[in-house]
Amino acid sequence: MKRVIFTVIVLGLTLSSSCQTKEIESKFNFGFEKIENGKPTGWYNFGSADYQIYLDSVSVKSGKYSAVIEYGGETSNYKALAFTLPHNYEGKQITLSGYIKTENVADGYAGLWMRIDPGIAFDNMHQRGITGTTDWKKYEVTLQMNPSETEQIVIGGLLVGKGKMWLDDFSITIDGKDIKDAQTYKKEEVPADKDREFDNGSNIIFPVLDEQLMTNLELLGKLWGFLKYHHPAAGKGDYNWDYELFRILPEYLNAGNNNRRDKILLTWIEKYGEIPACETCKETLSDAYLKPDLSWVDNSNMDITLKKRIKDIYMNRHQGKHYYIAMFPGVGNPEFKNEKPYSNTPYPDAGFRLLSLYKYWNMIQYFFPNKHLTDKNWNDVLKEYIPLFLSTKNELEYELVSIQVIGEVNDTHANLWGGKDKVEELRGNMYAPFKVRFIEEKLVVTDYYNPELKESAGLEIGDVITHIDGKTTELIVDSLKKYYPASNEAARLRDISADLLRSQNQVVNVKYVSSGQIKQKELILYPRANLNMYHWYRVNKDEKCYKLLDGNIGYVTLASINNEDVPVIKETFKDTKGIIIDIRNYPSAFMPFSLAPYFVSSPTPFVKFTNGNINNPGEFTFSSDLNIPGTEEIYQGKLVVLVNELTQSSAEYTAMSFRAGENTTIVGSTTAGADGNVSTIVLPGGLRTMISGIGVYYPDGKETQRIGIVPDVKIEPTINGIKAGRDEVLEKAIEIINEQ
Repeated sequence: MKRVIFTVIVLGLTLSSSCQTKEIESKFNFGFEKIENGKPTGWYNFGSADYQIYLDSVSVKSGKYSAVIEYGGETSNYKALAFTLPHNYEGKQITLSGYIKTENVADGYAGLWMRIDPGIAFDNMHQRGITGTTDWKKYEVTLQMNPSETEQIVIGGLLVGKGKMWLDDFSITIDGKDIKDAQTYKKEEVPADKDREFDNGSNIIFPVLDEQLMTNLELLGKLWGFLKYHHPAAGKGDYNWDYELFRILPEYLNAGNNNRRDKILLTWIEKYGEIPACETCKETLSDAYLKPDLSWVDNSNMDITLKKRIKDIYMNRHQGKHYYIAMFPGVGNPEFKNEKPYSNTPYPDAGFRLLSLYKYWNMIQYFFPNKHLTDKNWNDVLKEYIPLFLSTKNELEYELVSIQVIGEVNDTHANLWGGKDKVEELRGNMYAPFKVRFIEEKLVVTDYYNPELKESAGLEIGDVITHIDGKTTELIVDSLKKYYPASNEAARLRDISADLLRSQNQVVNVKYVSSGQIKQKELILYPRANLNMYHWYRVNKDEKCYKLLDGNIGYVTLASINNEDVPVIKETFKDTKGIIIDIRNYPSAFMPFSLAPYFVSSPTPFVKFTNGNINNPGEFTFSSDLNIPGTEEIYQGKLVVLVNELTQSSAEYTAMSFRAGENTTIVGSTTAGADGNVSTIVLPGGLRTMISGIGVYYPDGKETQRIGIVPDVKIEPTINGIKAGRDEVLEKAIEIINEQ
């Protein structure tokens, strides 16, 4: 589901004590009783047009009406009903309650949802959604609040897939008290909050780019970002730093030579006043893993006076609470604060597009823990992308070039996760009825989403697709790589394979090899809603996450594990010859400190992190080692952990915790190479991306980013194995356990 970022709407809510309850009910309209033009007052909707939203006066929980979301089209996707709360509120925890009734919900789920913007908390019941036909029942969604950072709170109901749902009798409590008794949070505004001058556009007109102007714009972008994170005036929120860019640009674009340029920049810096001497600024630690990089200052052709002024600002930089940046407590990944998405303009004007690039480049420059691992020198990226961002002609081109620059950080966590509507339209909503995967560097059919479509499709499991619409798969993949960001090629090919047989058309022509024969086929594609598609791997929720294999070997998949399963697994498998833990998936529960201790007899270090420093942007230092707690009842058999390119983020972290075991073997292939807590980045046009926000290392200092979890025994599926229906990685694990 797309997390849509809405325009903030603040409703003035003035209550009198004599009729407070009635007015609260009327203002919130949680029972859908207040109607305007046949629609519940205050509620709005978003999502696919293949759904209807209306009021029902027959099936209600109470009152006269309930709200209905009903699928009625050809292509199921999702539809959401939404209500923005009129205020931000004091409190620690907010709970949305509501009654839901369903009818024939399939290929998705129904549920409540709640979101605290910007990016503070979100839950849409996707892991516990309602399916099938159910009677009225009360459901709840609870989120942790952060009033000082909250811009808006949005609630609602959601239908994903097919079917029909009714909603009624919503209510909200904050710290256990009804919202009517909640205290409105009054955020202290700083000047940056009040600056709205360029809300409707930057009004910047760019001349033709020549080499001098390109160099000047590169310098401006680096200086603008340096001041944003170092100058006390920006750090305190005295200025809207986005709009300060638009104020200097008109004069700066006409600067021409270096001398005139540097005078403009010096005057610009002086505008923000004298900086007092910093008494708490510390020198960069000698043992810092990464150190601030001001080489762009030393290597530039700036005037010596301007260089000295920049160095002076660095030596007396902002300290403490910052308007634009913080570190998440307890973790230490960056929290990019007060970054407006400007989502009212999906295709921003040229000034905002340049702002988008400047924002992203500087966030990476100062707060990405893996900047040293990018393929390109990050200092060279800004100038390369300035003409690309400025020359985009429409929303699609803007989304595509944003994906490209995101790809330059070589982080599988970093992709365009929100605001890519035109890219999704380009890729299409029609899919092949089978899954493909790169096996032995060839595109291979590995599974049918709907077995009943196998006969009409004509391809067999293990067939190799060589051409799509007349082009070789190799040529297609090469053309797509720059639009599929990833830490490594294993993760990139994983993601590309999911879209190779996706199209706007209803048919694609494929050439393939089957049983040694070259064949060709007009392959019919289907809407996603008509297929039992799964993302990376199939999960059977009706099966237990553990089973006993032949030869007294335990098998556990983390794809469907719960914490309640852990003691049962320990008891069931305590006398087995070995245990195989399959992490070729994303763990459904966090296992490093619940199951991993079963395999170590004493506290054992398994990971350490690097964290950034808002008081010295660009400095990253190591944390202490983190230990797996030991247990007296250690497992006596062998432990084999299975990994592959689907093993990503929390899955990789979990594999590291099992690797600390005293008799562990990691088996499989290259993992996704993106570990650590993620930080969200919003950019103009409503774009949303992320980065791995902390560096993740083994206790000995070895990297995991991009490299992934390196298996002790490397083995990958073969085409013959796929044809035969074998799991060769699992077979290798069994072989290792059976070895004397």
